[in-house]
Amino acid sequence: KLIQINLIQTRARSASRGLWTSPHCMTVSGDSQLLPLPSQARVVICGGGIVGTSVAYHLAKLGWTDIVLLEQGRLGAGTTRLCAGIVSVAKPISIECQMANYSNSLYQQLEEETGIKTGYVKTGSLCLAQNQDRFISLNGSLKVMGISCNIIKPKEVAKLHPLVNIHDLVGALHLPADAVVSPPEVNHALAVAAAGQGVQILERTSVQQVLVEKGHVMAVETDRGSIECEYFVNCAGQWAYELGQASEMKVSVPLHGCEHFYLLTKPLQEPLPPNAPVVIDMDGRIYARPWQGGLLSGGFEKNPKPIFTEGRNQLEIQNMQEDWDHFEPMLCALLRRMPGLESAEIHQLVNCPESFTPDMRCLMGETPGVSGYYVLAGMNSSGLAFAGGAGKYLAEWMTYGYPTANVWPLDIKRFGNLQSSRTFLRHRVMEVMPLLYELKVPRWDFQTGRQLRTSPLYDRLDTQGARWMEKHGFERPKYFVPPGKDLLSLDQSKTFYKPDWFDIVGAEVKCCKEAVCVIDMSSFTKFELTSTGDQALELLQHLCANDLDVPVGHIVHTGMLNERGGYENDCSVVRLSKNSFFIVSPTDQQVHCWSWIKKHMPNDPHLHLEDVSWKYTALNLIGPRAMDVLAELSYVSMTPDHFPSMFCKEMSVGYANGIRVMSMTHTGEPGFMLYIPIEYALHVYNEVMSVGQKYGIRNAGYYALRSLRIEKFFAFWGQDLDAFTTPLECGREFRVKFDKDTNFLGREALLQQRQDGVFRRFVMLVLEDHDTELDLWPWWGEPIYRNGQLAGTTTSSAYSYTLERHVCLGFVSPPPGKEGLPTPITPDFINRGDYEVDIAGQRYPAKAKLYPFSSLFTQQKRRKEDMELSNLQGK
Repeated sequence: KLIQINLIQTRARSASRGLWTSPHCMTVSGDSQLLPLPSQARVVICGGGIVGTSVAYHLAKLGWTDIVLLEQGRLGAGTTRLCAGIVSVAKPISIECQMANYSNSLYQQLEEETGIKTGYVKTGSLCLAQNQDRFISLNGSLKVMGISCNIIKPKEVAKLHPLVNIHDLVGALHLPADAVVSPPEVNHALAVAAAGQGVQILERTSVQQVLVEKGHVMAVETDRGSIECEYFVNCAGQWAYELGQASEMKVSVPLHGCEHFYLLTKPLQEPLPPNAPVVIDMDGRIYARPWQGGLLSGGFEKNPKPIFTEGRNQLEIQNMQEDWDHFEPMLCALLRRMPGLESAEIHQLVNCPESFTPDMRCLMGETPGVSGYYVLAGMNSSGLAFAGGAGKYLAEWMTYGYPTANVWPLDIKRFGNLQSSRTFLRHRVMEVMPLLYELKVPRWDFQTGRQLRTSPLYDRLDTQGARWMEKHGFERPKYFVPPGKDLLSLDQSKTFYKPDWFDIVGAEVKCCKEAVCVIDMSSFTKFELTSTGDQALELLQHLCANDLDVPVGHIVHTGMLNERGGYENDCSVVRLSKNSFFIVSPTDQQVHCWSWIKKHMPNDPHLHLEDVSWKYTALNLIGPRAMDVLAELSYVSMTPDHFPSMFCKEMSVGYANGIRVMSMTHTGEPGFMLYIPIEYALHVYNEVMSVGQKYGIRNAGYYALRSLRIEKFFAFWGQDLDAFTTPLECGREFRVKFDKDTNFLGREALLQQRQDGVFRRFVMLVLEDHDTELDLWPWWGEPIYRNGQLAGTTTSSAYSYTLERHVCLGFVSPPPGKEGLPTPITPDFINRGDYEVDIAGQRYPAKAKLYPFSSLFTQQKRRKEDMELSNLQGK
């Protein structure tokens, strides 16, 4: 084949030449003389790539002065110089779509603002689907965000891009507003605009370390001297990890580099027009865009090559080698998708290093250990698409204390030090890079970096058939495969339809309802707050919306709110003694909640916060027979008369002392949580399982828990609740101490909201006319329609085995009123609407409720069963 001949001819060429060659894009001043280093600044940004210049640009726009941007080489000489220049809004999660959408608008208007041509061309893009599952995954919720997109047939793909072979396609997603740009030109335009607003940009200046005093950024040490500063922003891309480790107080920036290859062709015989759509063929693992009459095409191979694990010399980025053997599978995929390229001539194979994170999402925000140290890095090969939006959100974060959108999925505090092992990162990015284009069906799990944090019961549960999922590095059981079940088919059952674990989870739920189940919930975040006087109570009364001044032994469900009244955390707090509290939070709150409490804690030696997550194994005993099991093991009556709901006692269970037993289950079902010192965990578990045999005890997992909590309308933080959700929006006003004269965080905002009205409301939707066996399942993120108008989206969903239908939880809002202002929502608005949930383009009617109604269904079902039984007896 001619292309193979051309390939051989080009092997000798170096891949280190830049894709974009305009000489002025590397410097703002055009002066080769080094500018003098200022002795102080308000903020120092490290990294002159597109991410760093975007942060500088947006901070300047928000009125910041004394901004210094440092670049170790020339501006945009790292990944920015080599990246492919595609700005697509088709991203996996909502916040990423919003960032890319903003970037697209920003890059379009930069030319007008600065007079610098950015190479912006609105090409549109085509995301191809080779199979039905991919087609379903593309038919997502972009329209909910107001992003223009259409599902199109293969014939329409051929009309839009004549080179694309459509014979194996099911369809495609067309995004007409997607664009291509020249990344160094955009970088240059951002730098020029920032410099025009007073930002000092210094090239050839390397940051050596960040100096910290009393947990706050004090100065930045460079190879040319020191700069005193209040804020530091790490936008060092590939080198962000090393830079974090180089601080006086080490900062964990969990990312790792990989080689990323793409091919450039010379102009085709019939040159490809510059506005030809970008083609994204995820099933073929490739993308392609027009480039100077020819084509640029790269991809995400199954066997990526990690680099710089040992933290190599920065200059090595300039000498990355081409690797034709490694690129061959992607070349074959390109030729299958565009057979007309067989006669094309190769210009170059480019090796562009990219940095990837453990969960495929970028790292943003203030670091938990050092106040004033911010990070924006780990772009997972979407740096150009995210840079504009991410720079805007980070600048807002630094200015106002939080951005204008919920960025928790990107917050660096979702990780802790446990994700900063180089071995872990190297192994994980080898999985992450191929996953970018892999089909991700609901509830998929990472395979690498597993069994990092485990409960003492892990091996016992594993031998009993536990199937595992991971949260914040902690292994948690999903469900338990009964003996004799075909394990292989179960592990391979990945689908958007009814999953193979359906009956297994159903049996676990039934056992929770009728007998007793044990769920290992050791992954929960657990803190103890103690003081010599009233300091602990005073701090919690300030941080928590609910009243913590309760008798010893009482449990309080409460939110920790921010100044806007939104949930920073949702937790259960136990008053262990007059001045001692036990705080239980979601698993992924371990770093975030710790830093939130620490941020607001007075510097008082008599007040002490301790993370005791590792000290306790947590067992959830759910079901009506839980009290019988515990009564038999403790010789204490566990009935509600002797052990009221939402109460905690320290008890003996079996031979073990000091077990914290709490009458709550996080599901609305009867039962108890046991917090067991880890050395007793195995003993207590064995005793519970042994005594529980006669009561029909069995293990259960988090899928059963999810089904139970959703049918009881329980909202979970991180899924349903976030920093922009207030208690008034989700029916939790009863958990706010309005009647107390205590000035807790968020009080003013909630009082204002109570006066103005709530503009959105958390609702429960029960699907009707939905066939669980044959129809697509709702998972989360589905659009909700009211009377045919888009009203919101779902935040979580599960099959309710009690109601025998699907339940979705989500938020709905009324349409804007006059002059586009939001309208307060009323119970009438919710109760009188006709609702539908859109699952991949198909709408299903749903009943909306503001309270759980599983109890009503249970009564109806029991009455029906009693009637059937009496009919049967009468026959």
